[in-house]
Amino acid sequence: MARKLYAHINQGAAPLVLERRLPDGPWVPEGVQQLDVAAAGRGSFSVLVDGRSVRATVVKEDRAAGTLKLRIGGKLYTVRMEDERARLVHALGLDKARGGVVPDLKAPMPGLVLNVLVKAGDVVKKNDALLVLEAMKMENVIKAPGDAVVAQVHAVQGRAVEKGQLLLGFAPVS
Repeated sequence: MARKLYAHINQGAAPLVLERRLPDGPWVPEGVQQLDVAAAGRGSFSVLVDGRSVRATVVKEDRAAGTLKLRIGGKLYTVRMEDERARLVHALGLDKARGGVVPDLKAPMPGLVLNVLVKAGDVVKKNDALLVLEAMKMENVIKAPGDAVVAQVHAVQGRAVEKGQLLLGFAPVS
């Protein structure tokens, strides 16, 4: 099974999907049959994509932001790579939990809401139980990602939810 990486280019909506077809093989864009990369000097690379040659130069690397600025064919591109785990964390809004702001809680998987343990206005602490979601015949206790006030309750006991569906909204603790 191929592993995937997602390259977000210039903050575009649809990422370029890269896949690794062999355990130690190169990352290749989906739909590309042949990809060869060779170093061509300091920060420069010669890239052969399905028989077409392009030169790529790394202009800047920002490890903290996880981005690269590349110059390809005279154009500047900002590329941010993301693996499948990071993509899921981002899709669920869990990457926004930094800085004291607790993201709204979305369903991590499709399932049935068995029990909602909080109501609007409740103050919750990190790891407090919020609701119970049944998925694949297993009960999953969904916990608070951080200290917050429950602002909205969208989950309804006995209702089915889809992956990524909004369950709870939070506000900062004052």
